[in-house]
Amino acid sequence: MTRQIVLDTETTGLNAKLGDRVIEIGCLELLNRRPTGSHFHYYLNPERASEDGAVKVHGISDEFLLDKPRFREIASEFIEYIRGAELIIHNAPFDVEFLEQELALAKLPQLAEHCAGVRDTLKLAKELHPGKKNSLDALCERYGVNNAHRTLHGALLDAELLAEVYLAMTRGQESLAIELEQAPAAAAAPGGVPVERARLVVLVATEEEIAEHAGVLQGIQAESKGKCVWLKLEAPGAA
Repeated sequence: MTRQIVLDTETTGLNAKLGDRVIEIGCLELLNRRPTGSHFHYYLNPERASEDGAVKVHGISDEFLLDKPRFREIASEFIEYIRGAELIIHNAPFDVEFLEQELALAKLPQLAEHCAGVRDTLKLAKELHPGKKNSLDALCERYGVNNAHRTLHGALLDAELLAEVYLAMTRGQESLAIELEQAPAAAAAPGGVPVERARLVVLVATEEEIAEHAGVLQGIQAESKGKCVWLKLEAPGAA
């Protein structure tokens, strides 16, 4: 069973090294490339103010976050949710740096000790579409994912959109594997033992049916004044 967690964050600013913090985490679970309906979502008190530019992007005010939990208070739940899964993140270095900082402040091991790895969908998109815009909005438009309700950035909403985009981007990679998996299944019994297909039964027309068929063709020939195509095809030497 392949378990993946599509993840996004919102932050107080763009630079973790300058003390910016995570204010929202949104995750959803994929199991064998299918959404399970399982979500992990928290708004967080960053214990500092957000930059004006960041607020314009995500619309989350400092006042709204005052009564929200600190990251350290939900860290164990977050770790348990992502444990053993591959993380799917758009522009992964950005989110990973912030998450690593939050884990360090909570005196917890690094991200790599909790998850199976990180896949960067921005890097993947650049490989698939070099020289083109590969923002989440651009990818939604390219792959026909409806993002009309995305007026502001939100971690859970962006994770849901990214999940659709990621599945669309990687669907071609799965097609050959799916075909290879399905082909043996069609020719095998439930236990995996090959089944010999039954031969098709060919029913030969009786003399009466052949005579009736010939009579129908002669009737068509008469009504069409000698333009019956079937008689022409059955004539000796017809191609």
